[in-house]
Amino acid sequence: QVQLVESGGGSVQPGGSLRLSCAASPFNPDYYAIGWFRQAPGKEREGVTCITLNDGRTYYADSVKGRFTISIDNVKHAVYLQMNDLNLEDTAIYRCATATAHLYGSPWPPPSYEYDYWSQGTQVTVSS
Repeated sequence: QVQLVESGGGSVQPGGSLRLSCAASPFNPDYYAIGWFRQAPGKEREGVTCITLNDGRTYYADSVKGRFTISIDNVKHAVYLQMNDLNLEDTAIYRCATATAHLYGSPWPPPSYEYDYWSQGTQVTVSS
């Protein structure tokens, strides 16, 4: 069982920044990937970004490229999502998730069904 605890959500004006943190316990560097997902009211869940733990390969959705950055702190056993230049469309509940194993033949980026542990979620609200 892996527990994911996230923090850092809140409200910000357009153009502002927030950093989300996701602490995994236990944290195993052999896990395949950690990703961030979001879901806005009335919309489907969207995979925002992910990172593989063994080689740091990253994926970013087109909607966040150049604005969001995912990173890992292997000492603190945490994954961070730095979100800059936030806009109204970034308003959503954000959740981190861990894919503990890579399914042979699965596509890149890992689809949501490959993630087996999920955090509770944190609200990010961008408003003027």
